[in-house]
Amino acid sequence: MKWPAIFVLLSICSQAAAQDIEVSVFSATSKSAILRWTRVYGASSYKVIAAPQNSPGNPVGYAVFGPHTVMGTINSLSPNIIYTFTVAALDNAQEILNIGTIDSSSAPEVMDPLLTMKSKDSKTFIVSFSLKTGATSYIIRLQNPNRFIRENIVSSSPAEIESLDPYTEYSLSIMSVNSGGQSQPSSPVTAKTVLPPPQLSASSPSNNSITVSWAPVANAVQYSLSLYKFAWNTTIIKHNTSNTNWIVSGLDMGSVYVIKGFAWDPEGRQGEDSLYIDQMTRPAVPSIANVSMVMNNGLAGISVSLERDEGVFGSLQYHVMSDQNLTCNSTSSSCTLSPVGCGEVHTVRVSTSDEAGPSDPSGPVVFITFPCPPQSLAVVESTEGSCTLTWDTVTHVNSYTAFIKRGDGAEESCNTTSRSCTYNCTCGHTYLMSVMAFNQAGSSPEGQVLNYTTLPCCPEGVSISAVSTDTFEITWTVSRGAELYQTRAADSSEVILCNDTAPVCALSDLSCDSSYSVVLTPCNDISGCNRACKAHTQITAPCMPMNLMLTQRNSSCFSVSWTPNNRLANYTVTASGDDGTRTCNTDGNSCDITDLPCGSNFEVSVIATSPAGLGLPSYSELLETGPCCPVDLTVDQVTQAMSNVSWSPAKGAHTFITSLTSTRGHARCHTMDSHCLMGCITCGTNYTVTMEAISHSGRRSNCSYEGFSSSACCPSGVRLYGMAHSSLRVHWHGAGSSHSYVTELVGSRNNYTCTASPGESSCDVPNIQCGDVYTVVVAPLSPEGSKVLFCAQRIYSVSCAGSNLVIYREKRSMD
Repeated sequence: MKWPAIFVLLSICSQAAAQDIEVSVFSATSKSAILRWTRVYGASSYKVIAAPQNSPGNPVGYAVFGPHTVMGTINSLSPNIIYTFTVAALDNAQEILNIGTIDSSSAPEVMDPLLTMKSKDSKTFIVSFSLKTGATSYIIRLQNPNRFIRENIVSSSPAEIESLDPYTEYSLSIMSVNSGGQSQPSSPVTAKTVLPPPQLSASSPSNNSITVSWAPVANAVQYSLSLYKFAWNTTIIKHNTSNTNWIVSGLDMGSVYVIKGFAWDPEGRQGEDSLYIDQMTRPAVPSIANVSMVMNNGLAGISVSLERDEGVFGSLQYHVMSDQNLTCNSTSSSCTLSPVGCGEVHTVRVSTSDEAGPSDPSGPVVFITFPCPPQSLAVVESTEGSCTLTWDTVTHVNSYTAFIKRGDGAEESCNTTSRSCTYNCTCGHTYLMSVMAFNQAGSSPEGQVLNYTTLPCCPEGVSISAVSTDTFEITWTVSRGAELYQTRAADSSEVILCNDTAPVCALSDLSCDSSYSVVLTPCNDISGCNRACKAHTQITAPCMPMNLMLTQRNSSCFSVSWTPNNRLANYTVTASGDDGTRTCNTDGNSCDITDLPCGSNFEVSVIATSPAGLGLPSYSELLETGPCCPVDLTVDQVTQAMSNVSWSPAKGAHTFITSLTSTRGHARCHTMDSHCLMGCITCGTNYTVTMEAISHSGRRSNCSYEGFSSSACCPSGVRLYGMAHSSLRVHWHGAGSSHSYVTELVGSRNNYTCTASPGESSCDVPNIQCGDVYTVVVAPLSPEGSKVLFCAQRIYSVSCAGSNLVIYREKRSMD
């Protein structure tokens, strides 16, 4: 079948068949296309046909593929043409099962080689080429000597190719691109990038030269450099060299120069230009205009003024140096060396720095600072009323001035070129003296101030009083010329000293019950102390009683004794507590405290008094009386063998031991509560009731109370027997014959009671109603006729059997 007939047949079938085949273009060139399609069930082959979109009836090629193929190539295409590609799935009878189509363009035709290539810099090519109709973009392919291939997409000509390696030969070809794909690459052309720029660095070794250096550039055979003066439009110097450094001399001082360069390759091509760098030459040697003393924030300094060169380009920094290891930096025409001391000789130089470095230093200038203050001031009292002030010699001094100020405000001074001065002085006065030295730089700073005082007078109006048991307070009027007062108190065994500048002194830690001789001595730092003042006598307070002992005489009286340690004293014993205060007095070493209540605590101390005053109280001792007994105590029987004992509160008592004692046994309990439950009580027994009340510290008080008799014993073996005429007999075993018993039967409809006389062990209950359950209790009666309440209950069921009663005891009954 001819191609047009096949294509017409496929076209007709395509209108009727379902569009189930999905077709896509995998890739395309200017003469072929690779198609992909989806598999169709039952297909024995696939037929692919290509026809121009604008002439569908004129196919240009076809291809047939087997049933397992889903990708195939169709050839015989023309460049840059839009084709309709049809894929038909055929069965074994060559009938069309399904069909699919897609429109796509073939790639453009092969490009002409690149027209021009030149280096923009060492890493960039600029290329130009002829544009192709229908191309949407272009791919420039580069291959380096290592056969590494990279592709750059560009949209027009000329185009830049960046990020290349310097001084490298590349093979370049170009491909055009449209929506269908890309053309085959053009014929390759070669081009080489230029050398990279040298990395220049510069410095200025002197104020009229610049040194330029750089690292060698690979493959460079020569370098060309240019040097310009900043703000000038002409090149001053050009230089070619095969070295990697260049020294330029004969330049202007303190000027800025601009430098650039490039390298030459073996082919004679100029490499990429370096970046411009600038370098300044060093400045000229400065001059010192003036040197003087200044004060700044309390610190002395040397101010150095400079002669500034206004014609220098840029900012200058001045560096001032002293041979005393002082420096300062400034961008103005003055600088201060600080701090400086007195009497120093400085040799000063200055240098100037710009961006290039420092200049040579200037010539030296010698400067002497202000003199030091005179030292070692001393006073010699040559004759009465005449004193001479002397001091050590100070270097670099022209004259001295001495200043003398008396304590009452009088002042005088003297000028001299020697190192002494004489003035009038009198007893009992304080003098402040100082000396200043002078030279051409000024006066010395304030130096030593000498304080000289003549011997002070003895204080008057001396008063000694005891402010505590071991402390004297001594006061007096201020004496002229005294700066310090020394107070001395001495007895037979010790000496107490007190130094103070105020006219008052406290002497502490004195021995009790002692006689002290007190001497007050005025002093000053320069002239010393006046030790001709008279003594005063004072006695201290009595000593504190020691070793306090308490001895109990009876429940309300204690004897207090202590160790006697005073020569003559009266003693007061005090016992203080919540129940008031008790005291006794004596001149001996013991005393009785009486009328002390039970359950009370007292603090007991002793204090001594004498004509010298009141002493310290002794250390306290705790006195505790025995606790009180509870006023009320009650014994209540809870069960036949258990009783509850309760009592009223007792002052001072912390715990209680309660005892019930009889010939048949005893019971006891120890508790902090005000009640106690006691077991093992024997019924029908008389008990003696006693108690011990115990305080926190363990003191005990024995208490006795009225006796207690336990209740009669409950009977045992209680049984019920049926009698004639609906009667019941209750029988038991009694504990004795001295008690009467009462029997109670409690039913749901009727209650019955019978009483047995002493000695009897049964009683009869007539007319019992049968058909009921009864609770039966048999209990003894007290002599007063009251029933014992804690005897056991028993439960019986009473039923009728003719005229007889049938009695049955319930299991829940308890003996």
